[in-house]
Amino acid sequence: MKLFIYAAAALSVMTMGATANPIEQRQANMKERGQILRVLAPIAQGRADFDAATVLDALEKLNANAQAAADVDAFYPAGTENGDTKVKENIWSDREGFKKANEDYISKVAAAAEAKPQDVDAFKAVFGPIGASCGGCHETYRN
Repeated sequence: MKLFIYAAAALSVMTMGATANPIEQRQANMKERGQILRVLAPIAQGRADFDAATVLDALEKLNANAQAAADVDAFYPAGTENGDTKVKENIWSDREGFKKANEDYISKVAAAAEAKPQDVDAFKAVFGPIGASCGGCHETYRN
């Protein structure tokens, strides 16, 4: 019986997450992404020491975060271009371009996590493309 109660509670939590406000979900995802990048960027810029375990942990978290936003249609459904959001309307008018940009970011993050960089130079080599992908998407699809 206890197992049933726990399973029902878990299903309830998952259902609530699935029906949450897409704008709030996007904002939470991007806030988390920013927090992870605040760990990685100073290392790439030489303002913080490289530690392979810290970098790998952050890259794995970034990869999970990217995967969570992989379904563009669910994360950016029609009707969520208005409201408390910093996204440009061209996310909806240039849907294929946005999906391609999102897929590019996801693939770069996955490749970086899979590379498991063991020194700062290897890390910089896999992190640079992530930063470029972020910047390009923000320039095109964010206010």
